[in-house]
Amino acid sequence: MSQHRLVNPLVRNIRALKRGALVRQAVRIEEEIKQGMKKPYNEVIDVSRDNPHATGMKPMSFSRQVIASCIYPELIDSDKMPLDVRERAKTLLECIGGSVGCYSDTIGIPIMRDSVSDFLTRRDEGVPSASGNIFITHGSDHGFGLLLTMLVRGDRSPLVGVLTPVPSQDFGNALVASGATAVPYYLDGQQGWRLHTEELQRALRSAREVCDPIALYVINPGDPTGHVQSRESMEEIIRFVYEEKLLLFANEDHQDILIGEGCMFISYKKVLAEMGSPFSDAVELASIHSASKGFMGEGGLHGGYLELVNFDPSVQIEFDRLISLLGLPIIGQLALEVMLNPLQPGEPSYEQYQEKWDWAEQLYGSWLTMALNLCVCRFGRLRITHVLVIFQEEEKLPDFFYCSRLLEQTGLCVCPGSDLGLPEGTYHIRLCIMTSVDTMEEVLRRLGKFHKQFMKDFS
Repeated sequence: MSQHRLVNPLVRNIRALKRGALVRQAVRIEEEIKQGMKKPYNEVIDVSRDNPHATGMKPMSFSRQVIASCIYPELIDSDKMPLDVRERAKTLLECIGGSVGCYSDTIGIPIMRDSVSDFLTRRDEGVPSASGNIFITHGSDHGFGLLLTMLVRGDRSPLVGVLTPVPSQDFGNALVASGATAVPYYLDGQQGWRLHTEELQRALRSAREVCDPIALYVINPGDPTGHVQSRESMEEIIRFVYEEKLLLFANEDHQDILIGEGCMFISYKKVLAEMGSPFSDAVELASIHSASKGFMGEGGLHGGYLELVNFDPSVQIEFDRLISLLGLPIIGQLALEVMLNPLQPGEPSYEQYQEKWDWAEQLYGSWLTMALNLCVCRFGRLRITHVLVIFQEEEKLPDFFYCSRLLEQTGLCVCPGSDLGLPEGTYHIRLCIMTSVDTMEEVLRRLGKFHKQFMKDFS
């Protein structure tokens, strides 16, 4: 009997990403370099996804020192760590049972949930947050994945649908795996990736012909676009979900990375509260954040949270029951706590911590400017001539062809925009620019040289 027959059809429906083929190509190239094959470069640089520590970005010293002291408590009683590190580690250890080897509460250690609640209240300038509405997760995607598991029935007809932005990270596959349908709505790249309610209405009308849409998924700040929504746009979206009786899923994972002069992050929860009744009492909002993205970049530690607003208490009880099936790692929660409670002026490690934060912000802006000058950015359009139709005849999408050729000739691995659901005829690439100074300078050097020659060859 074939075991493949036993595989869940929902798993078989998951879309294979072109990035996977590029990663396999990169592995082959790295092996060839090890075997002594001559290349015009001596290493592969993979900036195809947000994985900054893998490309040279240094972690925040304070967070790693606190985590190290919790893992090896003897450091707390020595003078090898700054005083504020030792005090923070001692406090955290007392709250987690004295060892990182202890099991965690399934919805998160109480002090961690309190820390999230306090952080949200400070961030939203007094809008209250209750720890009872907070669930610690294995990172941001984990929270929405569990919500989908609870809300979606695979045998339901019609299928459940979620309005999903394009371009975006591969949230669509998470929907498919849960038995839901991803309903695409398109951000306006000509207007800074703005989200128009007219486009949402179009998507909703088309969705209702094939499924039962229950939620709208938004990403603010945008990933991979980097755009930041205005208050006006957020209010329009809140009115839309209120009128259409949709849940609102807000991915706010990149809230500490703001691109563009004058950009300011405002949470959906704050806007919702300030809009007042009937919106603030009725719109069901689920929002996520984590230590995996942004300047922490601790993707491997998997520490995040999910906050539910205006959800029925009986639903939260069921969600609590579902999340209790999975254990939570302690170390990810420690990273999350340090992110939510940063050092304050006067603490011994504050000056070094703040200098590194300011340095990272300045570099991020300068890297973006340099990338834009090369016609590509964190998620930039490829201005390529009509001859790219040749690549389609070879059954290769133009942006994938570009990425594959870029990787072969320069050792630079980036992500083709076609992986992110873009409409036919629009070609982009995506690269993570949260990395070390030396790495990003080398990335931009290779990319600029290749792009110039590519345009010459195919124009």
